[in-house]
Formats: sequence, structure tokens, C-alpha cells
Amino acid sequence: MACFLGIDTSNYTTSAAVMVDGEIKKNIKLPVKVADGARGIRQSDAVFSHVKNLPAVIEAVGELHPDAIGYSAYPRDNEGSYMPCFLAGEATARSLASILGILAYPFSHQAGHVAAAVYSSGKPELYNAPFIAFHVSGGTTDMLLVEAKNRITRIGGTKDLNAGQAVDRTGILLGLDFPCGPALEALCEVKKPIKCGAVSVKGLECNLSGLENKIKDRIAAGHSHAEIAAFLFSYIIKTLDRMTENALEVYGKIPLLFAGGVMSNRIIKDYFSSKYGAHFAEPAFSCDNAAGIAYLCSERFKELS
Repeated sequence: MACFLGIDTSNYTTSAAVMVDGEIKKNIKLPVKVADGARGIRQSDAVFSHVKNLPAVIEAVGELHPDAIGYSAYPRDNEGSYMPCFLAGEATARSLASILGILAYPFSHQAGHVAAAVYSSGKPELYNAPFIAFHVSGGTTDMLLVEAKNRITRIGGTKDLNAGQAVDRTGILLGLDFPCGPALEALCEVKKPIKCGAVSVKGLECNLSGLENKIKDRIAAGHSHAEIAAFLFSYIIKTLDRMTENALEVYGKIPLLFAGGVMSNRIIKDYFSSKYGAHFAEPAFSCDNAAGIAYLCSERFKELS
């Protein structure tokens, strides 16, 4: 029985996942506490929260005899990518591996998101040929060319505000609790995008900072919360759609995969699934989690055995 443990300590979630014989058996997630009314958390506070959360998360895994441990060591695969919050997960993974006499493999948080989406969409064959992946969350709005599990290149994305930041800032303006995505989706009364005017897209890059001002203008004009939520998601959809059209012109009609917490939104998923036949992570695997890291760990172990 092949067993693998994955650990991820993103900015907002402490998580561990267990893969046994190619199936995720446990996917444990414990949110990092964000102060009421805050739009995010400082890295020093995130590290402290992970240190507090990790014992409970590892205890929830239960008795385990893994063949190897995988962990998120950095945000992206590019050189110099670094965030202090991942040190907490790295310290735990490497310490456990040393005690158990097994190997610990580092991966990027982004590669884990892509792998979780590949796994939960039931399309492992995506890794057999290049595909385009969108990683859209509070900390990232990246368009990626995935040529293999460990060959991920950023080819486009936001030049300023991330889509998830726009979502959370909108929610805070409306008095919602952070993170705001699920509550905004519940407010939204439409099932399809509405007209939202011009978006800022040039080639494979976008600017989303103007969206926050548009939201503030609509709040000041007295638009309902439902109307504002519909506008927000429609703007994000139109932006990603323009980028997708441009990317397919450059790279041809290769498969599309969407990962990250923002991509759990039903309106976004329905639109891109219908128009492009795009693949999405299941909701439990969209937000930050360690399942993709456990999956990558199992694949790395097989490659090196």
C-alpha cells in the first residue's frame, strides 16, 4: 500500500492531505485567523498562526506510515519565489521525514494547486501534453503554460491587483466577513455574466486595480449588493475570457484548466466550461489545500524509485 503525506501552509490555510494508492483519503484544512474587517494578514502573523495550527492538523491526520512527505516550500516555481509562511510547513515536513527515515520533497504552492485541479477533475492525462492553467486566488492571478508536473511557466496574468483581492475588498466594503467569495456568490442573483463595460487586457496581461474603483462607484450610486456581486464576477469573467482568447491564438487550442479559490465560483465555472470545455477543480480542491502536494509527492516517489 503506497501512502503519501502532503503539507501546505499558504497565507490563509494550514492543510495536510493523505494519498493512499492514488486516492486522496484525507484533506484537512484549518483556516488562519484574520481579524474582523481586515483585508488580509501580515506574513509574521500567518507564520505564527500556522505554528499554532499545525499540531491540530497533523493530529487530525492520525496514525500514518507514509512512504514520503511532500510540502509547499515556495509560492511559484520561478527562481527567487519566497514567502515566510511556507517555512512552517517545511519545518514540520522535514522534521517528520527525518524522524521516520523517509524523504521529503519540496514543491511550489502553485504546482500543488494545478495538481489538485488535475486530480479532482479526473483528468491525469492532462500532464501528457502541454495545457494552459489559470491559478486565480487572493495571492495570485497567473496564466501558466504547464508542460509537465515540474515544468510550469508563467505566460501572463495580472500586473497589479489579484482577482481574489478584488473579491475580498469588495466583500469588506459590503460588510462581509473575510474571505468573502462564498458570501458574494450567495448574494449574486444571476447565473450568467452581465454587461460590465470595458476591461483592461493587453495580450496575456491584465490590470484589475481599476475594478476596485468601479465597485466603489457603484456602492456610492446605491446599487444593491446583488447587483454589485454580479458586476464583480462578470468583470473577472470578461477579463479572463479576453486573456484566454489571446492565449489560444498564441498556443493553439490546447486544454484549459482553472485552479485556485476564485475558480470555485459557479458562474465562472459554468461560463468557461460551456465556452471552452475547460477543466476545473472540485470545490473542495479549489481553495488552498495540500491534496495536490500529496499527489505530486506520490508521483515524484514513483519517478525516483
